[in-house]
Amino acid sequence: MAGLLHIGTSFIPSSSTLLKNPNNRSSSLPPPLRRNNKTLIQAKIREIFMPALSSTMTEGKIVSWSKSEGDKLSKGESVVVVESDKADMDVETFYDGYLAAIMVEEGGVAAVGSAIAYLAETEDEISEAKSKANSSSSSSSSSSSSAPSTPSEPVAEKTLETPAATTTPPSKPATPAVVVASSIHPASEGGKRIVASPYAKKLAKDLKLDLSSVVGSGPMGRIVAKDVEAAAAAATATAVSDVSSGSGVQSQKSVASSGSSPSIELGSVVPFTTMQGAVCRNMIESLSVPTFRVGYTITTDALDALYKKIKSKGVTMTALLAKATALALVKHPVVNSSCRDGKSFTYNSSINIAVAVAIDGGLITPVLQDADKVDIYSLSRKWKELVDKARAKQLQPHEYTTGTFTLSNLGMFGVDRFDAILPPGTGAIMAVGASQPSLVASKDGRIGVKSQMQVNVTADHRIIYGADLASFLQTLAKIIEDPKDLTF
Repeated sequence: MAGLLHIGTSFIPSSSTLLKNPNNRSSSLPPPLRRNNKTLIQAKIREIFMPALSSTMTEGKIVSWSKSEGDKLSKGESVVVVESDKADMDVETFYDGYLAAIMVEEGGVAAVGSAIAYLAETEDEISEAKSKANSSSSSSSSSSSSAPSTPSEPVAEKTLETPAATTTPPSKPATPAVVVASSIHPASEGGKRIVASPYAKKLAKDLKLDLSSVVGSGPMGRIVAKDVEAAAAAATATAVSDVSSGSGVQSQKSVASSGSSPSIELGSVVPFTTMQGAVCRNMIESLSVPTFRVGYTITTDALDALYKKIKSKGVTMTALLAKATALALVKHPVVNSSCRDGKSFTYNSSINIAVAVAIDGGLITPVLQDADKVDIYSLSRKWKELVDKARAKQLQPHEYTTGTFTLSNLGMFGVDRFDAILPPGTGAIMAVGASQPSLVASKDGRIGVKSQMQVNVTADHRIIYGADLASFLQTLAKIIEDPKDLTF
């Protein structure tokens, strides 16, 4: 789904409104011009702003422009793909017009609320919009040290005043303006735009594959992920052939002698990606919250047996853990609460389990909403869908910002225990280690082997206390050790 944006547009007042206040000069708009008793209508050029696609987004990166300068746009049509702090999103226009000038090229970063392009209402206004873009670029470069102010609401387009255009047709037909691009767009080849999905572009970048050599199989020749994968496989086969014929021997020797991945240059300084920057800000913010940690050992034999029984039906261990956690939170609502202002806290009405997922270049927490109310099979299907969208950077903001309790599981890597950092705006996060066979003494003094896992919960000590967490973990252990309620 494309990003839906609130549009802040300063519309031109009607002539009747201006005539009622002929002495009013406080407005920045000039009085209506008249020629032969006919009112002239103010033409419109709109600035397209970098939208705020999430509550934590302060800047966005242009992944790709779906349209080129001079292209005609229709209301609701996707114009640009923006990388926010967590996902790539299509941004639509709410007006018909022409994409007159692109101010931030692909790969460029802009603050929320700053202009990234100009939208002209008519073709005749394109040249003027270009001149406005050039003058804006010049002024912004001279005052680059001052950061643009962030609007209270995400703004996509704003109307600028332009010279008046008459409503009566001119006596001579106007000569259409010829738009000449000042330079070839980075995503173009000889002026021809290469259209590819955001995931395909990211995949091509990771594989170091030139998209100009890829033939798209998507709608209107759009390059999709499978096209990139096929081209990469073909390139690899060619490289293997070259090596066997002797042409690639030197490159192979150099890679082997370095002893490291050719994609990583040791000693290089790498700037944060947008996602890494967001993670950095969140982690620094979390330091302001007083936290404490409580650990617990849970026997998982019954849960493991249940998982083996229903795994073939598409159920995942992540979904089972999320479901068990949600059912425990029902009985301990304070652990599902949150404090955001330091003066009050909220008993959240929904139990939304956010689960940490490592993706290329960062970390994201897709949210299983109302996990206590959804059956385990639907929850597993939803989780698979969320993971696929997260890895393609296609999650919508509500799919990763609405968590009320967080799970972080490193058990699949064999980690037996660890501590997790509390995400800002939540009350607790639980770190889950691997389930491992352990020697356990029974109540009658016998020694046996049971599978056990360690969980450690980090909590906001302003609203949650030690007894709260201890009671919650006891309830969670009972549910996991007797998991009949997980498959209701």
